[in-house]
Amino acid sequence: MDHNLPLITTIAAGLGLALVLGFIAARARLPALVGYLLAGVVIGPFTPGFVADTRLASELAEIGVMLLMFGVGLHFSLGDLLAVRRIAVPGAVVQIVAATAMGVAVATSWGWSLAAALVFGLALSVASTVVLLRALESLGQLDTFSGRIAVGWLVVEDLAMVVVLVLLPPIGTALTGSTAADPQQVARDIAWTLLQVAIFVALMLVVGRRVFPWLLWQVQKLGSRELFTLCVVAAAVSIAYGATQLFGVSFALGAFFAGMVLRESQFSHRAAQETLPLRDAFAVLFFVSVGMLFDPRILLDAPLRVLAVVGVIVLGKSIAAAVLVLVLRYPLHTALTVSASLAQIGEFSFILIGLGATLGVVPAQAQSLVVAGALISIALNPLVFRAIEPLQRWLLARSQLARSLAARDDPLAELPLGTDAKYLSRQVVLVGHGRVGRRLAEALLAHRIPFVVVEQNRALVEELRGVGVPAVYGDAAQPEVLVQAHVARARMLVIATPDTLGVRQMAAHARLLNPPIELAVRSHNEEEARRLEQELTGRVFVGEHELALAMTRHVLERCNA
Repeated sequence: MDHNLPLITTIAAGLGLALVLGFIAARARLPALVGYLLAGVVIGPFTPGFVADTRLASELAEIGVMLLMFGVGLHFSLGDLLAVRRIAVPGAVVQIVAATAMGVAVATSWGWSLAAALVFGLALSVASTVVLLRALESLGQLDTFSGRIAVGWLVVEDLAMVVVLVLLPPIGTALTGSTAADPQQVARDIAWTLLQVAIFVALMLVVGRRVFPWLLWQVQKLGSRELFTLCVVAAAVSIAYGATQLFGVSFALGAFFAGMVLRESQFSHRAAQETLPLRDAFAVLFFVSVGMLFDPRILLDAPLRVLAVVGVIVLGKSIAAAVLVLVLRYPLHTALTVSASLAQIGEFSFILIGLGATLGVVPAQAQSLVVAGALISIALNPLVFRAIEPLQRWLLARSQLARSLAARDDPLAELPLGTDAKYLSRQVVLVGHGRVGRRLAEALLAHRIPFVVVEQNRALVEELRGVGVPAVYGDAAQPEVLVQAHVARARMLVIATPDTLGVRQMAAHARLLNPPIELAVRSHNEEEARRLEQELTGRVFVGEHELALAMTRHVLERCNA
C-alpha cells in the first residue's frame, strides 16, 4: 500500500492539530478559531517540522469557503435585517468606509500602492460573523435588541463584501497598474460581470426557489437521512461550481445564494442541522489553511505594522462604530455592544486578502498582517465583550455626558402628553413586540384591553405609534423606562421578550414601583421557569409546555367529537 497520501496526510494533520489547539484555546476561554489558525501556522511552510501540502490545503479551503458561505446564506433572514435596517444599513456602510480609510492611510504610509492599500483596508473593515455569533451566544445576548443590531450590521457588511468579491476580479488588472488599463474596457468588464451576476441571481430566485425545494421534497419522501444530507451538500457545491464556470461568479457568492434559496423552503432548519458537522469540519480546514499563509517572522520583522493593524481593528473600528450608533440616537449600551462586535476580523477578510494576493494587487506581507490581526483581535474579543459592563459603569459614574447618552432625550422614550387616561392606569405593560408579543398585542386589541408596549427597536416603536398603539422606546430593565410606561399604576407586566437576562431586573423594578402588580413571563426551558416562578412569584410560560397543552386540547377535542 502506498503510504504517500498527501490528501489524507493534510486532512489528518490539519484536523488533529486543530482539535488539540482548539481545545487548549477553549480551555483558555479563547475562541476555538484561534487554535485552528495556530494549527495552520504550525503545519505551514514558515515553521520548522512537518509541512502540509499547501496546494491541497487551498483546495480544501475552497470547499470550506463554499460551505461557510452556504451556512451564512442559510441563516440570512431578510426579515431580521429589515427590523434593524435603519441603523444596520447606514451604520455598516459608513463604518466600512471609515475603517477602509484608516487601513488605506496606514498602508500608504508604508509605501504601498493605492490599489493594495484599498484592498487591505477593505479586508480590515469587515468583522467575522462566526466569531460574533459565538460571542453573543456565550453571553446570552444573541436575542437582545443590541445583539440583533450587531448581527444585522455584520450581515450588511457580508453583503457588501460579496459585492466587492464580484467587482474585484474584473478591475484587478487595472488596479495592479501592470498594464495600461483602458477605462472603457474596465467599464465593459464590470458591466459584463454585473450582468452575469444579475442573470445568475435571477435564475436562483426564479428557478432555484422552485426546483431546489421540490428536489429536497422528493428526497425527503424516501426517508433516507443520508440522501437528504447528500442532496443538500451536493446542491450547495454544485451551484457554487456551476456559478463559477457558467457565470464567472465566485464560489463564495454561488454558495451564498444556494443557502438563501434553501432558506425559503420548509426544509431549511433540517438542512442546517444535517449539514452542520460537515460545514464545521471544512470550516476548520479553511481556517487551518489560512493559518498556513501566516509567516510568524512578521512579528519580529514588522512589529509596529502588526500593532498598527491591531489598532485599526480593535480601536479604530470600535470607536467609529460607537460614534455612529450614538449619532443615530441609540443608547450607550447599544453603542458599546456594536463596537465590541466589530473589534475583530475573520472569514471574509481572509477570502478578500487571498483574492487580492491571487490577482497580484497586494504584497505577500499583506496576508501575514491580516492573519496576525485576526489572531490577536479574535483572542482579545472575549475580553472586549467582558469589558462592556465595567466600562459602562465607570463612564456613568464619572461622566454626565455618558449618563445623558445612556438615557437619551428621545421623544419616543416617553408617552405623548395627550395619551388617553385608559393607557395610564390599570393597563397591561407589554415588554417586547416580537413574534410572541405581537400576538399578545393583537389579542389585547381584539378584547379592547388597554396596554402599553415597551420595545428596544426604535423603528418598531415609531410604527406602533403610527397605528395608534401606545409604545415606549427603551430597555425595560431600566427603571426609568418602566416609569414612562406608567407601570406604577398598571394591573399586569407581561414580559414577552426572549432576553432572559433582564427579566429579574424588570420584575424587581416593577414590584418596587407597584408591589401588587401581576407578572407573566416568557421562558425557554422548564428549569429556568421553575427558578423564575420561585423568585418572581408570577406565572411563567414555557414554549414547549404550552405547545404540548394546546396540542393535547386539540387531540382530545377531536377524539371526543
